[in-house]
Amino acid sequence: MTVSAPGQSQLISPNPTAIRTSDAVISGLGLPSSGIPVHDPATGDFLAAVPDVDASGALDAVRLADAAGTKWAATTPRHRADVLYKWWTLLVEHTEQLAHLITREMGKPLAEARGEVKYGTDFVRWYAEEAVRAGGGFREAPDGGSHIIVRRSPVGLAVLITPWNFPLAMATRKIAPALAAGCGAVIKPATLTPLTTYYAVDLARQAGAPEDLIQVVTTSKSGQFSDAVLRDERVRKISFTGSTEVGRQLLKTAGEGVLRTSMELGGNAPLIVFGDADLERAVNGTIAAKLRNGGQSCIAANRIYVQDTIADAFVEALTERLAAVPVGNGLGQGTVVGPLIDNRAVEQMLSLTQDAVRQGAQLLTGGTAYDSPGNFFAPTVLDRVPATANIANAEIFGPIAAIQRFSSEAEVITRANATEFGLAGYVFTENLDRAFNVADRLETGLVGINQGVPSNAAAPFGGVKQSGIGREGASEGLEEYQNVRFYNIARSVTH
Repeated sequence: MTVSAPGQSQLISPNPTAIRTSDAVISGLGLPSSGIPVHDPATGDFLAAVPDVDASGALDAVRLADAAGTKWAATTPRHRADVLYKWWTLLVEHTEQLAHLITREMGKPLAEARGEVKYGTDFVRWYAEEAVRAGGGFREAPDGGSHIIVRRSPVGLAVLITPWNFPLAMATRKIAPALAAGCGAVIKPATLTPLTTYYAVDLARQAGAPEDLIQVVTTSKSGQFSDAVLRDERVRKISFTGSTEVGRQLLKTAGEGVLRTSMELGGNAPLIVFGDADLERAVNGTIAAKLRNGGQSCIAANRIYVQDTIADAFVEALTERLAAVPVGNGLGQGTVVGPLIDNRAVEQMLSLTQDAVRQGAQLLTGGTAYDSPGNFFAPTVLDRVPATANIANAEIFGPIAAIQRFSSEAEVITRANATEFGLAGYVFTENLDRAFNVADRLETGLVGINQGVPSNAAAPFGGVKQSGIGREGASEGLEEYQNVRFYNIARSVTH
């Protein structure tokens, strides 16, 4: 096997024109001169400050969104659909501004940021269409004495908490179904990447969403925020994307008010390559599942299992590809992997790599940080990772391909399911029966079969086990913001 020496190539520099584009967008947001600082992870440069709202300010946002939501719920489904469609149109028209802003505050390459805009706007378009197709039904009672009409109504004010890794898509995936159902919303974006949410909500208002309907709240006191708003009787729904640890705490608080909850939590995705897989397709799919967003994704390939009969060829091909991946500023021409979100993430990658090597894993390429400004870590391949290594059990959230080998189908399914998490899984095989049989036996909410990017606005995204409850996307995502009610109408039966 040809092994690439661990190392790093020259970082790609940003395009000055792209920096000016993002600076212009940021300056147009009308943000305060002081507050929570937002930095560019590729350079460490200060970008802007956002308000640091306390509990009292959060409750003011609840009051405003609830009042606006009551009026919004009384509008027609067609009106809500028209506003959402106009919002989608504006988001698409501002694709470049959004993409530059995403890259600047989050770090992902501009090509990927454009992809996120496409993905994020798809949710708005989808729910513009779903808004006029709310479910319902009519049925006769079995005894023939009445008719039953089933209807759906808005669940009420929704609190939406989004992570930093997909600042547009995570916001639209929650806001769009809430608005389609007739709910007001208070959204709290991550303080690492709040600027995209401010910009997207401003476009929603330009599209016709009432001024107070979507309240953006940024705060450095997340615990105080959630304690205050989730105990307010006006709040009836929480949707959270983030860690399982935080999700558990939010569920406890939400339980006190018996709130509707959607939780998209941690992941530990297995990616399984069988010996009969198409090698090129398996390598391409693994790279897509591993390096998308620099590995900073809850559905990123975390534990890569490769069958013994194909392992040497697969590892050699993957190592060659990852060793050549261009790394640098996301606004640079040709960048494929940008910076990690902060220095703590870099330190975590170093720690996981060093622990795996100490326990016997083979470092084939990467494994190093860059001696430069910004939070860069070289794409890394670790082969023969022992099951006891930390990286074999932790959510990596970085550009490290950690490979374990296996012999039999039964063995790998057991190993793949040996985790408390169950968000995503991946299967690569040319055997159709095996693809479905393995997918059916994986304890995950979604499975990519011979592909590394399974997410789609038309699909019900979500996990099982400790990876969450509820679904986002598709018709199921709208139902998360609706109450199911029925009317029982008596009838006289004549014989």
